[in-house]
Amino acid sequence: MPSAAPPAEILEALRRMGLPADAGTTGERLTGGVSSDIWRIDLPNGPVCVKRALAKLNVAAEWHAPVERNRYEARWMQRADAAIPHAAPRLLGQDAANGALAMEFLSPHDHPLWKLQLRDGHADPDFAARVARSLVAIHAATAADASIAADFPTDAIFYDIRLEPYLVATGRAHPDLAAQLDGLVATTQANKRALVHGDVSPKNILAGPFGPVFLDAECAWWGDPAFDLAFCLNHLLLKCLWTPTARDGFLACFDALAATYAAGVAWEAPAALEARAARLLPALFLARVDGKSPVEYITTEADRNRVRRTARALLAAPPDRLDAVRQAWTRELTG
Repeated sequence: MPSAAPPAEILEALRRMGLPADAGTTGERLTGGVSSDIWRIDLPNGPVCVKRALAKLNVAAEWHAPVERNRYEARWMQRADAAIPHAAPRLLGQDAANGALAMEFLSPHDHPLWKLQLRDGHADPDFAARVARSLVAIHAATAADASIAADFPTDAIFYDIRLEPYLVATGRAHPDLAAQLDGLVATTQANKRALVHGDVSPKNILAGPFGPVFLDAECAWWGDPAFDLAFCLNHLLLKCLWTPTARDGFLACFDALAATYAAGVAWEAPAALEARAARLLPALFLARVDGKSPVEYITTEADRNRVRRTARALLAAPPDRLDAVRQAWTRELTG
């Protein structure tokens, strides 16, 4: 795409960060997100990536979120990189007043997006295991330091951009399940154990030369790490409808991620965390067709109904094991 003039607000934010942006600075607006205005900005020393949080998200539903979430995303990046070097892009600056941050620009040539690899049928269980090792290491490092909680007073933000649009809104679409979904909200809120990313999705994970790189931690929260695990596993199940020829590979990635993550849980009984993730998973599954943020690649009512049948049955009889969710979905796909 040709270069363009970035918005004045982004150039002003860069100058306040001490980065050399002037009226002649150009860049390119990047696509893929609904919650921020994201640009590659071409500075004299090379390109940088700038994110400016939006107060109203770019989705069909009415969905607002506080722009100060950008401050906590920057804090998550610093904590993640301290736990696992290169697990997050290098933070270059932040303008809290404008809800903007600048980070190193990671080229797709050597940092391909995991979502695009999965779309193309490249389902690598070894990479899924590396995602799990990095994620559980971040959770473990932060669980060992409860003082981190003071830096993430984001209960309200997490509710506004995760619990309400995914679980509560789905309860409005399925009133007979509202009590179960509200119960999952309460359980998630009650298990404050580690620093949560909140949007561990293949669209936010780059396959970098040093391992997975996690992006877009706008939902950063001191809370239940089972949410991150369930959120990521959910996408591997849903991808079976996007690229059916790679179904077995996606399920192998699910197995590798779940097993590798469980092996790294040391701050609580692994079975307890797995049970919370297993019960969240069908709710998040249903939310991606009937919540405020449906996945864009499930386009037919027949496929949406396959998700609904599986999720509703599991919500009616909540599982304690992640494999039970995987098996139920496999039966739906092959039945």
